[in-house]
Amino acid sequence: MHDSSKVNFVLERHIGPLNPPIINGLWGFQFSSPSFPLPQIKAFPKFPSLFHLSLTPTLSHFQAPMEKPLIPKCSQDLWFGILISFLFCFVFLSFDYSTFWGVNNGASLLVNKQNHPVGFVKNQTVLSTTHLIPDSCSGRYVYIHDDLPSKFNSDLLNNCKLLTRGTDKPNLCPYFENWGFGPAIENTEGVLANTSWFSTNQFTLEVIFHNKMKQYKCLTKNSTLASAIYVPFYAGLDASLHLWDSNLTVRDASARDLNDWLSKRPEWKTMWGRDHFLVGGRISWDFRRQTDEISDWGSKLRFLPESLNMSMLSVEGSSWRNDYAIPYPTNFHPAKDSDVVQWQNRMRKLERPHFFTFVGAPRPDQQNSIRGKIIDQCLASSVGKLVDCSSGGIKCDNPASVMRVFQSSVYCLQPTGDSYTRKSAFDSILAGCIPVFFHPGTAYSQYLWHLPKNHTKYSVFIPVRYVEDLKEGLIEKTLVGISKEKELEMREEVIRLIPKLVYADPMSRLETEDAFDLSVKGILETIENVRKTIREGRDPSIGFADEDSYKYTFPKTLE
Repeated sequence: MHDSSKVNFVLERHIGPLNPPIINGLWGFQFSSPSFPLPQIKAFPKFPSLFHLSLTPTLSHFQAPMEKPLIPKCSQDLWFGILISFLFCFVFLSFDYSTFWGVNNGASLLVNKQNHPVGFVKNQTVLSTTHLIPDSCSGRYVYIHDDLPSKFNSDLLNNCKLLTRGTDKPNLCPYFENWGFGPAIENTEGVLANTSWFSTNQFTLEVIFHNKMKQYKCLTKNSTLASAIYVPFYAGLDASLHLWDSNLTVRDASARDLNDWLSKRPEWKTMWGRDHFLVGGRISWDFRRQTDEISDWGSKLRFLPESLNMSMLSVEGSSWRNDYAIPYPTNFHPAKDSDVVQWQNRMRKLERPHFFTFVGAPRPDQQNSIRGKIIDQCLASSVGKLVDCSSGGIKCDNPASVMRVFQSSVYCLQPTGDSYTRKSAFDSILAGCIPVFFHPGTAYSQYLWHLPKNHTKYSVFIPVRYVEDLKEGLIEKTLVGISKEKELEMREEVIRLIPKLVYADPMSRLETEDAFDLSVKGILETIENVRKTIREGRDPSIGFADEDSYKYTFPKTLE
């Protein structure tokens, strides 16, 4: 029953039939003439402004003509009835009556007290104020599976000494300090500014992301309001325990257990997992073993039936459409916008004596690697700089040493390595050094949410399909042909990109969007596109998890 009808019903029981209500503010009524005159009512009790409830009687109903009004005996009962009616309305309307009108449309609950769920900011609970204020989190709510069994995340950190396989570190435990940023860098050697620098390991991305997500301003405890479901499974850390295991059952055990747990949850059945996403600190190829051959690499996580419906964010995407690349974590994790601005200004003012530089090691065991030829061209050029990480010279795992070289270089060469992508590409951009790519899968077809679509604005592309395509002197010839004006434009664009490619301190919130913000925005848009497909009556599974080799296809033109 509508509220105005409820008021009519109550009043009719005390004073007789009512005419249809005349709206005055939110509610108002014109009474039918009773069989006796009523005294003039000059004022009504004031109700809270939230309801603006007022009754507007007509003059003819309340004033007898040309004589002193008669007050019949029953008027006492009348006033008592009106008073009781007002008290009843006041008490009734003081409750959240929207709970009686809730409608569940399968996607969200149109209930006032659930339109603004509890969110979390710096571990403090923030409650909504009023449903009249536009919801800034609409379409951005994320639900975290905080009830995920600890064996999928925190237990891995507690056993961090076992996570060294496949890394050059004797112990990964220190790298999980400071929300996954690692130990703070004490000796910056005059190269790194302020206190926002840490010894960050690239394999800790999933820990960093989880800690950032815990402080996300649009979290919800109500999964029915969520636009996305985040699964805090440390897939990369778990994989590092078993990637080299010859027992495939052991290698795939955690992946199967995760999928079994998720598929039994009520949240899964909303979109059968297509609103779920997880994050990996390893390249996505490590989770896409296609056969059951022991010699085949990786786990089968991303080919399990349930996992096919989920999206994965990792430092390098595969050729499947539901894998998305997000930036490698660098060593810079600013806590304030001023930290970013100061660093950008510093990169603009640096002298850069080295024209082009390569920091890396050769890959003699890889026949298709162009690193050997790149090293040769660096050594043969009078304007080239080589930092061989396989020698005993500069320590390439020392952030200050590497950043010093990048800061003094105009162009930084970024060939493929063990996989298509490189953490070094983001380190060089952070130093204001223009990256030079040789394969589209190193950046252009990977980080679509973070890098400009027009790659010529911030980088140089020298396409090398085969080793023999890298002719002698080609690198220097290409770079020398770029005008000084174009060089300055590219460097400025590179420096402008810095905020988008770093993971800021999770206990602060920058005005500018960082790598985490853009990643969340990207996956929300992706999932919304799936919802749109469903609303249009189309099958969301078509194309969702299909293979797309475009990422590794060289463009016909360089533009």
